[in-house]
Amino acid sequence: MDDNEPYPIGDVARRTGLSVSAIRYYSDAGIVTPARVTEAGYRLYDIRAIARLELIRTLRDLDAGLDDIRRLLDGETSLRDLLATHLELVERQERDLRARRAVLRTLVEQGGTAAQVTLMHRLVSMPDEERERLVDDFWNEVGEALDVPPGFVERLRTARPRLPEDPTAAQLEAWIELADLVRGEEFRGAVRSHLQDAYGTFPGRRLAAVPVWDFIHTEGAMIGEELLEAYRSGLPADSPAARELVVRMADATAEVFGGQATAGSRDRLAAAFLLAERVRREESPQEARYDATHGRYLSLVAVINGTPPDTGEEGPALFAWIAAALRASAR
Repeated sequence: MDDNEPYPIGDVARRTGLSVSAIRYYSDAGIVTPARVTEAGYRLYDIRAIARLELIRTLRDLDAGLDDIRRLLDGETSLRDLLATHLELVERQERDLRARRAVLRTLVEQGGTAAQVTLMHRLVSMPDEERERLVDDFWNEVGEALDVPPGFVERLRTARPRLPEDPTAAQLEAWIELADLVRGEEFRGAVRSHLQDAYGTFPGRRLAAVPVWDFIHTEGAMIGEELLEAYRSGLPADSPAARELVVRMADATAEVFGGQATAGSRDRLAAAFLLAERVRREESPQEARYDATHGRYLSLVAVINGTPPDTGEEGPALFAWIAAALRASAR
């Protein structure tokens, strides 16, 4: 058949993949008009109508609404605007599905009750303001009358979850766990007890003081990155470059504590690193307690914020390397 000749509805159905009834429906709705109707009442469609039907089928497969398609074909909107609007709708549905998946996965793993279903759905549906308030309430209670250096709890409070607008399933699951934890009196009490024990007495109290804390998170962090990179590169601990690096670290550490590094203080620092290495390897009760309280809070915040968590897997070996470099520098 010549393409200039109109096609009967059966041929149009085969060319477009639409059913005859669907083509009749679009015709009756005025979305696609037949080129002509025979005296016997049969509808015939030209190439332009077939092209419109193929576009309609594609858009319907993408779940676009008939009203939006009609507006497009009538020239009231552009194809780009229609697709952009529909994309926004699909993305919103995708976010909703991810949220439901996170809730369902958590409930299945925990064997959740009807009450937990309601709670977890509310947690993932929280507006940003309510999430902020929940975290603030947690730190307000944890920090109330806590005997630690001034401003320490406020500095801890700055590490807070920021659930992105388009979170992954893992981020949603981490938020559900974190929100559930910070609401609980038992977890709040455990974090409070850990912080009091760890930073309320020497040496933790000294480490939590403003000058030391600032050093740890500024200059100390930069030196720490250099030490980690040197260790990862395979630099021998007794090499001049390694000794120079750890001496700089020892000198900076001594200065922030208000003293001056000596051969004896460096040797004591080396012993401290070796002790830390042994404690980490044996996983002391304090370390295990950290992992279950403030450490768990920080690891969940890292997942929610999309930042890599500090696993500490290299810590023991790195401490031993630093201790060896410090001792080599004293020779």
